[in-house]
Amino acid sequence: MNIEPDTIISIFLGIGLAASVGFRVFLPLFALSLAAYLGAWDLNENWQWIGSLAALIAFGVATLVEIFAYFIPWVDNALDSLAIPLAAIAGTAVMVSTVANLDPVVTWSLAIIAGGGTATAIKGANAAGRLASSATTGGLANPLVSTIETGAAVTVSTASILVPPIAAILVIIILVGIFRIYRKLRPKK
Repeated sequence: MNIEPDTIISIFLGIGLAASVGFRVFLPLFALSLAAYLGAWDLNENWQWIGSLAALIAFGVATLVEIFAYFIPWVDNALDSLAIPLAAIAGTAVMVSTVANLDPVVTWSLAIIAGGGTATAIKGANAAGRLASSATTGGLANPLVSTIETGAAVTVSTASILVPPIAAILVIIILVGIFRIYRKLRPKK
């Protein structure tokens, strides 16, 4: 199987955006929509609608609502309960919409495992962190947590679109960090 460089770059883009979905569900979709609308990135044939003006406006409004809602303590925890399954779907969608020149079975397998799995792992870790922040600070630290998460989503989304290999490296660093925190926090036997 000969994989073209464009295919590898498209996989890096998909994984980067999927990771970003783990921080904010709509922001990476908005970034992808904007990139496609401006002609900076070509989407798979069946996903061209993401680059439409209507999609750009819808994702833009959803992004703003999501960002501001996360600044309201306890509302942010409620959002996390909805966002975990949404992150799996959105992570899969961004991956399948960007991966180029692969067999559909391979594309969907990659999308579900790498896209949905990465987004869900990061969103789950963020939800647990926010719940701990709510429990220990009464929600007072949650706006800081939200700011950090939004900054991470912007950084990873931007890197994904502009320099996909760098985004892939950022994703590995993020996942290793989550794994290390999990190992420190899990109960000892």
